[in-house]
Amino acid sequence: MNILLSIIYLISTITFIVGLKKLGHPETAKSGNLIASVGMGLAIVGTIFINDIEVPIIIYVLIGVAITIGSIMGWLIAMKVEMTKMPELVSLFNGFGGASAALIGVVEFIGNDNISGTKATMVATILSAVAIGSITFSGSLVAWGKLNGSLKSVIKIPQYNIINNLFVIAIISFSAYIVMSGSDSQLFLYGLLGLGIVYGVLFVLPIGGADMPVVISLLNSLTGIAAAITGVLYDNMVMLVGGILVGSAGIILTISMCKAMNRTLGSVIFGSFGATAVAEEGINKSLGTIKKTTSSDAAIMMNYATNVIIVPGYGLAVAQAQHVIHELEELLVSKGVNVKYAIHPVAGRMPGHMNVLLAESNVDYSILSEMDDINPQFANADVVLVVGANDVVNPAAHNDPASPIYGMPILDVEKAKHIVVNKRSMKAGYAGIENELFYNSKTSMLFGDAKEALTELVGELKGM
Repeated sequence: MNILLSIIYLISTITFIVGLKKLGHPETAKSGNLIASVGMGLAIVGTIFINDIEVPIIIYVLIGVAITIGSIMGWLIAMKVEMTKMPELVSLFNGFGGASAALIGVVEFIGNDNISGTKATMVATILSAVAIGSITFSGSLVAWGKLNGSLKSVIKIPQYNIINNLFVIAIISFSAYIVMSGSDSQLFLYGLLGLGIVYGVLFVLPIGGADMPVVISLLNSLTGIAAAITGVLYDNMVMLVGGILVGSAGIILTISMCKAMNRTLGSVIFGSFGATAVAEEGINKSLGTIKKTTSSDAAIMMNYATNVIIVPGYGLAVAQAQHVIHELEELLVSKGVNVKYAIHPVAGRMPGHMNVLLAESNVDYSILSEMDDINPQFANADVVLVVGANDVVNPAAHNDPASPIYGMPILDVEKAKHIVVNKRSMKAGYAGIENELFYNSKTSMLFGDAKEALTELVGELKGM
């Protein structure tokens, strides 16, 4: 390999690592993203113009046109997308990454004039790119459809656990047969591609929208693995390292998300993931009575509080109330109230969704607290305001061994002195069960659209 190109790849690899490190904190995330982007730009330019291969001018023209069109489209989409739509954008872009890996595998298989004479390990690598890339592509598109409302949140498939597992076995077995037989049949290749696409759809279809943080994290990881495989195909170190970084980071994040959802990685991959227990209609467990409140009463509680903790959930994003809640927070701080936000790892529709949403409204990063840090502080909170969150604050995770969320780490909201919960209705969360918190004697329910309710709350506070 050209020495200059090797140096460029080394620099790019370092920028990826530094960028990934900076992405670990909101204050440095923007600079980390820019650093990694510069590194990727260097790698692309180096790969195109510094190589030992004679390339016709027309190829350079086509590459330039493709990069220009892609850059303009990406820039326009990124500039116009709303923060509430960020999960859909992540899923869509991730799907295109998987499609790229699958297409590279297809091209390598078809373009190899002596596939039967190619080492089995290389053929296996090509087929892995096709299979993983196609699964990621179709799965990400289904996730995108669920998140933007084009598809139903949960589409039940009879015996889908068995069907999905059979598809996994079929993909592995079919790939092994192609490798061992040395077949160069394009029909087999397209058959494997089709199996991957169908499995990606079946894998995500039964999963509810509330479970999407884990799904998106896992699909991102698969895209990274697919990118690493293409790096092996082209003996390209920067693709390999970049793919490994994305894949490993995605797996670590997926495992963290699984723990936060009280699931195992095995249950995510092999079937029980997304299966939720639906509460039986008409059964009242006599948890207690619901106590309603008004914006005026909630404002009085907060006005005379010393410590207030805000718990944002997906309902906040749906109502696009991030700017109003920031206004509420600033108003409380101006009155001498100590305000913090409690962020659950799986609140929202993608990892870090609440952090991104609140960042859009310029909430100070220093008052965003992760679950493990904020839980000990709930006992000292005078008022906790829960906006659009449900299962992540349900005490049944601690109190009811029969509950489907038993053992799931939650925010210990029930320990606060007073609790105000804003919801549109008493509709259950993704687990389909009653929330014990809503019946707590310390809880007051503030029903209504989050944006409207918070706006009224701000108005009441301003008048005090």
